[in-house]
Amino acid sequence: MLQTLRHPYVLLGLTAFIWGANSVAGKLAVGHVSPMMLTVLRWAIASALLAPFALPVLRRDWPLVRPRLGYFVMLGLLGFTGFNSLFYVAMNYTSAIHSTIVQSSMPLVVFVGMFLVFRAKVTGLQVAGFSLTLLGVLLTAGHGDLTTLAALDLNHGDALMLVAVLFFGAYTIMLSRKPAIHWLSSIFLISLTATLTSLPVAIGEWVIGAQRWPDAQGWGVVAFSVLLPSILSQSLYIKGIEMIGANRANLFVNLVPIFGTILAVAILGEPLFTYHVVALALVLGGITIAERGKQRARVADQPATPVEVETRG
Repeated sequence: MLQTLRHPYVLLGLTAFIWGANSVAGKLAVGHVSPMMLTVLRWAIASALLAPFALPVLRRDWPLVRPRLGYFVMLGLLGFTGFNSLFYVAMNYTSAIHSTIVQSSMPLVVFVGMFLVFRAKVTGLQVAGFSLTLLGVLLTAGHGDLTTLAALDLNHGDALMLVAVLFFGAYTIMLSRKPAIHWLSSIFLISLTATLTSLPVAIGEWVIGAQRWPDAQGWGVVAFSVLLPSILSQSLYIKGIEMIGANRANLFVNLVPIFGTILAVAILGEPLFTYHVVALALVLGGITIAERGKQRARVADQPATPVEVETRG
């Protein structure tokens, strides 16, 4: 049983479920806590909770960390501050269902990035799977009408989500080359840098008079965001990439719209349209086809070299 819980598919499936739930939480935050305030509180509290456990491990890993401090700052800026700031702003303009389906374009971003940067080998099945995923995302972004994309008539929230996906895709690509340090050191360093890099945007939000301190519901969203999306899911995601590599691990992001849609309909009462169902079918088909092509891209799909992966449990 314990071995099953440690399987990368289980870890990444749970990650996808938490991220799907995070879209619902982001929608529940609207009007109860401002986006940048939520971002800085989320990572500041997460850093404080992680510190007692991570600092002893970080001291051991420091010789490997110190030469790569700039690398960890970029991880925090792109994956945590950048993605989450745009995500929470986007939730003011789009639905939770839309946000989760747009997030399913992330594997395509990672796929293209890994190929361009590292020349990762891919197969025709993977290309076909990613193409289906992209079609599903475009169908969602166009609200069921692809002609709106030709006219660049995008919902502001969906457009912001697409930019956020680019940020997190870059984060994932960089994460695949993480130095061989403990996962606790990684998640603490990235959370701490996210706290520091999110402070300027939170101050900017206050300067323009848009900042809102959380009320009771806002604090509930903050607590959820700290414990699950910030600490648990990010730790599982880092571990999953270490176990099966960035290309294969990121395919599981395609499960986010499945979980997110179910939760958005059940909790928020959001309407489910025909194009949502079609898009979800394309996403599921994409992940199935691309995963079947993994054996034909063994070099691309293998985890990082022993120098690049977690070796200390």
